[in-house]
Amino acid sequence: MIRTTAVPRPIRVGAAAASVAGLALLAGCAGQTTSGNTDTSSQNPPASADAGSGSSSGSASFKDGTYTADGTYQTPETVEKIKVTLTITSDVVTDVEVTGDPQARETTQYQGDFIGGIKDVAVGKKLADLSVDKVGGSSLTSGGFNAAVKEIRTEAAS
Repeated sequence: MIRTTAVPRPIRVGAAAASVAGLALLAGCAGQTTSGNTDTSSQNPPASADAGSGSSSGSASFKDGTYTADGTYQTPETVEKIKVTLTITSDVVTDVEVTGDPQARETTQYQGDFIGGIKDVAVGKKLADLSVDKVGGSSLTSGGFNAAVKEIRTEAAS
């Protein structure tokens, strides 16, 4: 059957171009969201610096040792928990161990990827500056890690 009410070609081309431009704009927003997460995670170190400024040296100074804390984070399915152990020497992280207890099937993979990449990110960093955004493709596990690091900072500062 022949269509008698066809949409004119210029309108079809314009609609297609607008769709492509809209997708490009949305892709740009995704990059901004990641940057926004970085800004949020960079707010954690000043809080720890404030906690450390109460020490006698006037700067973030932590006692050498090995510290362990639990961190939790929310996934779409459940609340997940990880255990973080940091070894601190002269205010620097010299070793990190993370163990997970995944409740959801997907969490097993994400926690495994996070655990596999966290040493490369954390070892060698100053404890006062340690905050991660996304490790091994896992962004939610980072929230639990950062919560545990915050507890460790408090413990190591006292």
